[in-house]
Amino acid sequence: MSINWICKHHTELSAQQLYAILRLRAEVFVVEQQCVYLDVDGQDLLGDTCHLMAWQEEQLVAYLRLLDPVQQDGNVVIGRVATAPSARGQGIGHKLMVQALDHAGEKWPGRPIYLSAQAHLQGYYGRYGFKPVGEVYLEDGIPHIGMRRDLG
Repeated sequence: MSINWICKHHTELSAQQLYAILRLRAEVFVVEQQCVYLDVDGQDLLGDTCHLMAWQEEQLVAYLRLLDPVQQDGNVVIGRVATAPSARGQGIGHKLMVQALDHAGEKWPGRPIYLSAQAHLQGYYGRYGFKPVGEVYLEDGIPHIGMRRDLG
């Protein structure tokens, strides 16, 4: 099945798209990873924040958000990276990162990109040019590390 990639400014999201995004994030982060936290953190609708979605037919199968660098100390911040359990093992996560880097580079050329990675995924993000910054820290009981990629 083919994937329809859509990257939208938060003001362009339909109610159905926003619902699908919040549902996928809750499914992955709150239910699967058992992290009880307030996912709706006030950043989804700030500035020029964009939402990257991968759709297969009518199903949202992967997602991440790109936070506006003006709101994030000059860094584009990739966050809420999620792949639906039913879509794993198909390489969609890799395609999601390639799409994210392409969109960030087009929308905010030359800006560094930052993400907070689960510590065991350092090698995964390293494939895309991210390097660890700082020390490992706990977020919702899961070890994380900051990672940064300079676009140059």
